[in-house]
Amino acid sequence: MKKLTMTHDPATVARTLSEALPYLQRYAGAVVVVKFGGNAMGDDAAMAEFARDIVLMRQVGVNPVVVHGGGPMINDLLAKLGVQSRFVRGKRVTDRQTVEVVEMVLSGLVNKRIVQAINDQGGRAVGISGKDDDLMVCEPDDPELGFVGRPVEMNVQVLRDLYGAGIIPVVAPVGTGRNDNETFNVNGDTAAGAIAGALKADRLLLLTDVAGVKDAAGQVVTQLSPDDVRRLTAAGVIAGGMIPKTETALAALEAGVRAVVILDGRIPNACLLELFTDHGAGSLIRSTEPRIKPRR
Repeated sequence: MKKLTMTHDPATVARTLSEALPYLQRYAGAVVVVKFGGNAMGDDAAMAEFARDIVLMRQVGVNPVVVHGGGPMINDLLAKLGVQSRFVRGKRVTDRQTVEVVEMVLSGLVNKRIVQAINDQGGRAVGISGKDDDLMVCEPDDPELGFVGRPVEMNVQVLRDLYGAGIIPVVAPVGTGRNDNETFNVNGDTAAGAIAGALKADRLLLLTDVAGVKDAAGQVVTQLSPDDVRRLTAAGVIAGGMIPKTETALAALEAGVRAVVILDGRIPNACLLELFTDHGAGSLIRSTEPRIKPRR
C-alpha cells in the first residue's frame, strides 16, 4: 500500500481542497455506513483521528452512520469476571450470562467512548444499540451458539431521524429478539451490512486491520465485481477472516447498497482517502455503475 505524506504548505492544502470538490459534490447528502473496529479502537490517537474524519464527513454534507465492534474488550471483561467461554467450530457460545457482558461492553463502554470521541472533535453523536426502537430484530444464527443473532427485521427510521437532524448515530451491534427479554450479540460486520442495506446506503466502509482483498499473488485488488469475489472464494484465494467480510459485502449489495469498500483502517484518514481522493484505501466491491473516479 502506497504511503502518503502530508504537508502543511498552504498552496498544497488549497490545491488538495480544490481537487476534492467533485468528490464533495458527489457525496453531498449520501448515506455512508462505517464499520469501525480493529486495533484503532484501543488507541486513543487513532480513535481521535477516526472521530475527526467522521465529523469532517458530516460537516461537508455526508450522512455517516457508525457501527462498531468490540471483541477484544469483551474478551478482557469476560476474563476479569471469570466467565468461561465454550466454543463450537471456533465460534464462541453466547449463553445468557455472556450476552449480558457483551451488551454491557458494546452498548456501554465501547459505544460511549466512540460517542465521546466524536463529540470531542466538535460533532454531535448519539449512541444507540440495535435494541433501541427495535432497530435490529434478530433470530438465532445457529442454535448451538446460543444468543448469537442474525438480523431478520430492520427498523431504520430512528437512524434517518438522527442524521436528518444533523446527529451522527453510533450503533452497538446488539439486537433484540422476537420474544420477551431476548438480547442477541451480532457480528459487527453483519450488523453494519444489514443497516447499510436497510438504508440503501451509497457506501458501506468496512475498516479492517488488513490492506484489503488480495489476489493469488498477494496483491491488493482495488476493484472487484460480485462475480470476482465468488470466483476468488471458490479458488480459496479469499479465505479465513476475509470470507465473512466479503459475504457481508455481497449481501449488502444485494440489499441495495451501491458499493462496499473493505479498507485498511490502519492508514491515517482512510475514510477520507476513500471518499474524497483518487487514491482510495482498499478494495471496492460493486456492480457496474458509472463513477467519477478513474480508480473506481
